[in-house]
Amino acid sequence: MDLVEVSPTANPPVCRVVDYGKFIFERAKKEREARKAQTKIEVKEIRLRPKTNEAHRGFKVDDARRWLLQGNKVRVTIKFRGREMDYPEIALEDLKEIAEALSDVSTVEQPPQMEGRTMLVVLAPLKGAGKKKEKTGQVPAEKAGAEIQSEAEA
Repeated sequence: MDLVEVSPTANPPVCRVVDYGKFIFERAKKEREARKAQTKIEVKEIRLRPKTNEAHRGFKVDDARRWLLQGNKVRVTIKFRGREMDYPEIALEDLKEIAEALSDVSTVEQPPQMEGRTMLVVLAPLKGAGKKKEKTGQVPAEKAGAEIQSEAEA
């Protein structure tokens, strides 16, 4: 048995008589459990060009919506080539439209800004928007249709 200082910052400091090896083991175990509980937020990226048409941009926005609902951040970058650098307002308008389209599931964490030949915006998921939709008791459309048919037959 050893005299172990449990809380040195308390006034007065707190000490206990415990087995020091067991105390260290339990503290390490608590730290491991705390690390497991942490969630690591990934930053996914969507790359576009100023000439990207509406249909292709729509696919990318759908991917971004899925990632935001999963709890990831999304970086939207628009890469300029050649003379496209002379018209940054086109890219700025595209980024604003994308941010507006995803405003129901995200917030703008970093407003649109130029970095060399790219313009980017970072979107973060809303608090509670991600995991709630997955856990709700909604029945998928296929199963709902099967239940309706079985009720009609009965």
